[in-house]
Amino acid sequence: MRRALVAALAAGLLALSACGGGGGAGEVAFSGVTHDAYHVPATSLTDTDGSPYSLTEDTKKPLTLVFFGYTHCPDICPMVMSSLTSAMTRLKKADREKVDVVFVTTDPARDTAGVLRKYLDRYDPSFIGLTGDLQTIVDVAKPLAIYVADGTKLPSGGYDLNTHSTQVSAIGSDDTSTVLWDMDTSSAQFAADVQALLHGKAPQE
Repeated sequence: MRRALVAALAAGLLALSACGGGGGAGEVAFSGVTHDAYHVPATSLTDTDGSPYSLTEDTKKPLTLVFFGYTHCPDICPMVMSSLTSAMTRLKKADREKVDVVFVTTDPARDTAGVLRKYLDRYDPSFIGLTGDLQTIVDVAKPLAIYVADGTKLPSGGYDLNTHSTQVSAIGSDDTSTVLWDMDTSSAQFAADVQALLHGKAPQE
């Protein structure tokens, strides 16, 4: 069942990728995938200071980049987080100050506030970490077309693979998401797209 769900989501993302816009002559192509607006739920999670944090009520900047992952992830999560970290360093200071990066754990059983903060500080101390009840995390992710599975503990003492979608979603000041990036997006592509979004040059549906 889990494999079927992941396969279906992957197929959906491939279909969406055909909607991604490209630049004209002399312009840098937009790397993100544009889609119909996903309305971001107002449900609160908990940040690393222990305070409630909503992806609508507490996202005050023009652009918020959200990634769902977990700190024990051995490959994809570090790759995506490294690309986002590098992308932020490519932005001018004025643009950087208009963007928040939010990491939502898909493994709240192990990713306590302290674990999340230590993990994110290795990338950028300004990155926001969110945790909470697993079902609440699932409910927040679903309207963004992000799949989160339960990484349950096995009888052997290890953990089942914590399956989750690997895209980064962009939330605008209107509390909707209309752009996503896949896990293979480079830091240069992230930076170029973020600049385009901030300055109104991104393709529109």
